[in-house]
Amino acid sequence: MKVVVIGGTGALGSQIVAKLQQDGHETLAASPESGVNTITGEGLAEALTGADAVVDAANAPAWDDEAVMEFFQTASRNLTAAAKDAGVGHYVAMSIVGADRLPDSGYLRAKVAQEEIVENGGVPFTIVRATQFFEFVGRIADSGSNGSTVRLPSALFQPVAVAELGAAVAAVAEDEPANGVVEVGGPEPLPMNETVARFLSAKGDEREVVGDAHAQYFGTELNTESLVPDENARLTPTRFADWLERQ
Repeated sequence: MKVVVIGGTGALGSQIVAKLQQDGHETLAASPESGVNTITGEGLAEALTGADAVVDAANAPAWDDEAVMEFFQTASRNLTAAAKDAGVGHYVAMSIVGADRLPDSGYLRAKVAQEEIVENGGVPFTIVRATQFFEFVGRIADSGSNGSTVRLPSALFQPVAVAELGAAVAAVAEDEPANGVVEVGGPEPLPMNETVARFLSAKGDEREVVGDAHAQYFGTELNTESLVPDENARLTPTRFADWLERQ
């Protein structure tokens, strides 16, 4: 089968492409650099010609509320329309576990808006809501950093190795459309503040991590279960401690 991966050169997209190619599929890693632009529509029709599936793993270039909403809505409208015109049989869209539970976050509101466009786009679809990458933990630390202190919630999250998430998304693309949501996460729920503290310590970073129930995670407060996948989620095998040791 032919699979087009939008954002196919990014951290997640490149892993999806690698697994699809390993499985013997014709795969196109599409990005503005390769002449495929979901915002302008440039190259979409050509890229999707003959495609059996498309995976949207692109991320917004800016995260302020207005810009991120505009990006995901415009890109998703253009991509769903092009996929429908091309007769694509399966549209896979990446989203985030908990996006529908955290409306105070502008980024997560934009992901929910993206989901709604895909659901109503007229193409058989699967929305993959994933947990945070292990590789994203440093970015979480920086988001809560103020000088030598990092203030983060102690809420649970269930991070995943990006390579294993890529393999899981590839398997979704190879399968029949769910016309609904599939959740993917790591094997264990972990307190965010403690996990970030372990990461910084392992890196020799002397910033102090402080647990604060009111500390915001990208614009929103969390409760204990905000970022934890449901009981039917597909879980990957690698634990954070094992991943960290290999770093």
